[in-house]
Order: sequence, then structure tokens, then C-alpha cells
Amino acid sequence: MPSRKKSKKNATWQAVGSLVAHYRKRARMTQEQFAEAASIHVDTVGSIEQGRLALQPDRAEQFDELLDTSGALAVLVARLPVRDRIVQFAQGLVDHEQEALSIYSYEALAMPGLLQTRDYCRAVFDYRYPALGSETTEQWVTTRMDRQLIWQRADPPVGHFVLEESILRREVGGPEVMQAQFQQILDLTAPTNMSFQIMPEVRTPHACLDGPMVLLETPDHERLVYLEVQRASFLTDDPDEVCDYHHKYAMLRSQALSPDESVRFLHGLLGES
Repeated sequence: MPSRKKSKKNATWQAVGSLVAHYRKRARMTQEQFAEAASIHVDTVGSIEQGRLALQPDRAEQFDELLDTSGALAVLVARLPVRDRIVQFAQGLVDHEQEALSIYSYEALAMPGLLQTRDYCRAVFDYRYPALGSETTEQWVTTRMDRQLIWQRADPPVGHFVLEESILRREVGGPEVMQAQFQQILDLTAPTNMSFQIMPEVRTPHACLDGPMVLLETPDHERLVYLEVQRASFLTDDPDEVCDYHHKYAMLRSQALSPDESVRFLHGLLGES
């Protein structure tokens, strides 16, 4: 199954890249000339045309203008589903996020992607080693921001997040970025379908010292668990395993600060009484 998904994704971007190459050649431009006109590296042009790098919406608009394609590339990219713009190892999660009835997330190292501001997200990717490169970073940032559109659905999912206090103490991107991130958490979790709790650094016992997890419920009321570490991921629907993770999450909620206490904690970090 994973290999078929990878082939489908590659085929999508290879088709887009072939169209870019077709329009470039029609305009009688070499890759070098086109790269200079677009103010990007020639390797970036090659990666897009070969399908190794996704064509982002803003870049598609620029290419349309340079190649006089009447907006064809921008329209094509805009119509691609979010999952086709996601890195392979996270596609299983995103497939279910888009229609989930509920999403429960415990995170220990960084803000959950579904709560991140654009600047916080960019800083996370900028810190990545080996370096991603600016083009790939912007591609991944834009895609992660698109994932957050689920909160604007007519029937948004129930969302709950348990965040380790250490995440809030780590200044990813600097103080201003963190202040904006704190405010975004408060804004996104203000609706009645959303909430978050903070796990204090001194809180013991702790039910989940073995890492982060995401629990999802599908429209068919199937319960799933998504686990990710580095560039590897695992999605399971095994009833016994899913049950264990739900018990873990329930215990985490009982051990963390209450939602009201967590809101007050964040207001304190923002310098508010």
C-alpha cells in the first residue's frame, strides 16, 4: 500500500512538472534562462520539472506570468487535494484529518502542526537537519497551513490537545514568534469544539513518557492512532492497540492542568494577569 501511494504522488507531480517543461520549451527558454527569469536556482527548475519538488501556488502564478500560460498552472495546482502536497510519511494522517470527526493530540517536543503559526512552522523546518532548502521549506510550510483549514469546515472536528510545558518554554523562532504562537493557541481553541491542556514539567506520574500520538475518529466512527518519529510513521486501527492509546490519553487529561488553568497559564506567558 505505501508504495502505491508514493507512486501516485510522484505521478501527480511528474505530470505537473512535465507541463511546466512543456510551457518552458514552448516559450523557447532553457532551464538556465527560465531559472534566471524566475530568480531561482536552475536545480529548482529541474526538480519541479522532474516531479521531485511540488509546485507551490505562488510559484505557479509566477510561472504562469513568465510563460504566458493564462493562469493554467495556478488553476491546476489549486485543484490538487491537500494530500498530494504532503510528504509521503505523513500522508496517512492527512487523509483522515480532512474528514475526521475528532482529533486528539499529545505532543512532547514541538507545537502540533494543526496549531502552529506560519512563523513557528517555518522556524521548525529551518532548524531541520540536514537542511531542507528554502524552496522545500516554503512548500512544507504552505502545506501545513492548508491542513489547518479543517478548523474552518462547516462541521469542524472536535479538537483537543495536550501540550508539554517544555514546548512553551522552548523559544522556537524567538520571543516574538512564541508570543504570536501562544495567542494562536488561545484563538484556535476558543470555540466550544476546541480545547487544550498543559502538562506541567513537574507533574508525575505521567502516562505517556514514550512519545507523542494523535487519535482520530472517522465519519464511520472508526478509531485510529497515528504515531510518528523522525521520518517514520505508523497508523493503526487495531482495536486492542487503539483502546490502549485512548486509555493513555484519558489518563493524560486527568494529569494535566485543567482547560481553564491552561488558559490562565498561557495568559501568564503573554504577560497578562
